[in-house]
Amino acid sequence: MREITLLGTVGCHLCEEAEALVMPVARRLGVEVRHVDIADDDTLTQRYATTIPVVRREDRDRELGWPFDTDSLYRFLL
Repeated sequence: MREITLLGTVGCHLCEEAEALVMPVARRLGVEVRHVDIADDDTLTQRYATTIPVVRREDRDRELGWPFDTDSLYRFLL
């Protein structure tokens, strides 16, 4: 099963919106989603503080930053 990382943080309304888009698409495509809270890592906080939410594909070393919609998410994951 492929895996993606959803980078965000607690209390981020945009992160909640992104998760609501990501989870159904990931289920449909059989992709596992790993949630990472950037607040738990200083390096991630410095890198993503103003750009979360971000979906990351480790297998292709690619990122999809917010804003994104269902169509762009499908294209990114296929």
